[in-house]
Amino acid sequence: IFSATRGRKATEFQETKKTCLNYIQDALLQHQWQRAAEFMTNYLETLENTSAEKRMAAPEVIWRIGTEILCHHSKSSIEEFNYFAERMKNLGVKTYLKVCLEHVFHLLCNGLIDDAYQNLSLAEGWRYGEQTTAQDKELKLIQAYKGLLDYYNWAKKRKAVLELDGNFANSVEQEMHSFFRQAAVNLKEIIKIPGVWDPFVKCYVDLLEFYEDYEEVRQVLSEYAYNSKFPPNPNAHVYYYQFLKRQGESKKTLMSVLKILHEIVPSHELMLEYNAMLQKSKKRKNHRLGLEIIFTLLDFAGWKEYVKAWSCLAKQIKQILENKHLDWVTEEWNSRKDWWPAFHFSHYLAKRNWQENESLACEKALVAGILLGKGNFKSSSLLCDTLVLVPLKLSFQKYYEEAAS
Repeated sequence: IFSATRGRKATEFQETKKTCLNYIQDALLQHQWQRAAEFMTNYLETLENTSAEKRMAAPEVIWRIGTEILCHHSKSSIEEFNYFAERMKNLGVKTYLKVCLEHVFHLLCNGLIDDAYQNLSLAEGWRYGEQTTAQDKELKLIQAYKGLLDYYNWAKKRKAVLELDGNFANSVEQEMHSFFRQAAVNLKEIIKIPGVWDPFVKCYVDLLEFYEDYEEVRQVLSEYAYNSKFPPNPNAHVYYYQFLKRQGESKKTLMSVLKILHEIVPSHELMLEYNAMLQKSKKRKNHRLGLEIIFTLLDFAGWKEYVKAWSCLAKQIKQILENKHLDWVTEEWNSRKDWWPAFHFSHYLAKRNWQENESLACEKALVAGILLGKGNFKSSSLLCDTLVLVPLKLSFQKYYEEAAS
């Protein structure tokens, strides 16, 4: 009888806490922070749950929900958040380092750099038997963010050195070197692990470039961009390209980097640079590729009203037709003729472009004058309805007729 009664009470307790958690989640979804906080005071009893599994899971649930409430509650203070975070760190060793990181982020968001650094230093020295091995990745993140703050301090010292003279400047420079060594060690370690580490990579590269260790920069950025163990990351290729450009690398090398970036993100803003390089090349195949790239760029809505892109396309189509390569334009247009007219050249867009940006309207009219012209291209009256653009369309039509003949 006693066992049955105890089991029933345990079930009632768990059901009550489950219901309480549902109320908290509902309050969070509706941004009712005070209501969520009131339910939270009752939910804390789940730490006394008779189910060992639920009792072990409770600290992380309380930490995540409590953090959300304290971050948004109008009466919350940094002191209360600090107190809550310290209590959470002591509730469960499995989440200790995660809570530390969350605490540090909150301190950084509130401009408390020194407090954040102190917390990272304490967390870096944390050890708890087998849990240390299990949380190796979290520990490396702790060290990486500490390296990020070391970089921040290094950057401040660098600025100070440039503004000072004499012995005092030498003293500050020594401090700067100390921060450099600390930052470099931790930043280098984190970017060895496959992942997306953009902020850490950028800081590490800045450190290395300042001390003119260009070979190390090249190796780091090449590995970050091309190591197959790392997830695809457009920024990795951008960083490598920007570094090579600063180093004055050949156009051939730069284009090889941008070619891969194009395969990953064909709508990237650097595609305009890539297109310009291809057009300056003496190889005909590069001119053909440049046309494909600029057409592809304009397939994306974000480029619809970008004057420079339309200007590039208009100029390239003109040059290509003058050189009797009508088939290049035809090939690109055939895969777009069913949707580009409505996407780019509708009567509504023509009128709006003319009212808001005459340069854009003119460049688009020049392109449409060929793509929507007679002959091999599909006829259309979409732009003809906009009388102000008709002369522009007709004036550009001659390039098509000359090429066709």
